Amino acid sequence: MSESKSGLGRILRAAAARVPEPRTAHRFLNRLTHPLRVDDYSSLVYPLWSSRELRGEVVSVRREADDAVTLVIKPGWGATPTYRPGQYLGIGVLVDGRWTWRSYSLTSAPTSGRGEYSVTVKAMPEGLLSNHIVGTVEPGTIVRLQAPAGDFHLPSPTPDKLMFVSAGSGVTPVMGMLRSMDRRSGQERFPDVVHVHSVRTREDALFYDELLALERTQPGYTLHLRVTAEEGRINAAQMSELVPDWSERPTWACGPSAMLDELDEHFGASGREDLYVERFTVNRDAGASGGTVTYGSTGKTVELDGATTILEGGESVGVQMPFGCRMGICQTCVVPLEDGHVRDLRNGTDHGPGERIQTCVSVALGDVELNL
Repeated sequence: MSESKSGLGRILRAAAARVPEPRTAHRFLNRLTHPLRVDDYSSLVYPLWSSRELRGEVVSVRREADDAVTLVIKPGWGATPTYRPGQYLGIGVLVDGRWTWRSYSLTSAPTSGRGEYSVTVKAMPEGLLSNHIVGTVEPGTIVRLQAPAGDFHLPSPTPDKLMFVSAGSGVTPVMGMLRSMDRRSGQERFPDVVHVHSVRTREDALFYDELLALERTQPGYTLHLRVTAEEGRINAAQMSELVPDWSERPTWACGPSAMLDELDEHFGASGREDLYVERFTVNRDAGASGGTVTYGSTGKTVELDGATTILEGGESVGVQMPFGCRMGICQTCVVPLEDGHVRDLRNGTDHGPGERIQTCVSVALGDVELNL
């Protein structure tokens, strides 16, 4: 980079840190640069300067385990620092020339000002983006972002007593909540928190040292670590013995579907309605046949099996559709079904022509056409 370009980049970065995005100026300058936009020029100097999309820069990559890293991301204009601990962040990364999107739980605590986001990503056996992030992404990488969202977060005010139940990478949204409570402890009392966390081996335990340190510094926090390779998987009955006053504690749980299903049944049998769960995955074995999916006015089609979602299929052929959580929670991906039938991976419900479907959790039951 030339000296003049580098100097201009420093000026733009300083401006971005101090002032809100000049949307009025952008509109005026866009008229002068038509058919290109100001963004097309400014992004060459400072990639985070964009009025069309939220961008971020990976400023550090911290390895948490052999198969997990934490990305610290500096967001550009439009970022919201007022997200709620436990929510997720949509991240788009350029992989083989195509933007690939996933949502990851925020492990950082909200801060005043623009702040930074952090997410911790664990490589999954069939996870295209997670494997790319863990093995390839370096500081300086520019990513696309969607604003934090999600209903898995603590209420305000925080309950005096509560419980977290997590397993594996399910600790990530819990970590954001714990860090937030720890940060606020100078202004308000840290609540009475019991945390039951399961890992396969101690080496698999993300944030283990930090959790132990939190237990030492915050008398209200109690950690129960379950190493399943040594003790077996904890069940609801054992959890009740471990936490005798569990019925008095609103509970936030994140982990494998089997664990969450058992907890849901356990709380339901006791008439409890204060269990809040976050599911990272859906059951792909829904018995769907698959078929040819036509993406409306785009004219693009793709042949999908019964485990690949309508959203994933569209992305594979370059169809850009709205999405948010990619877990069937936020309703951002809803589109009308023009023809054919699909099945919802979460509950096995089938939907037909004229219905509105969530593309992120729907798979084809024969040939399908969307109204796009």
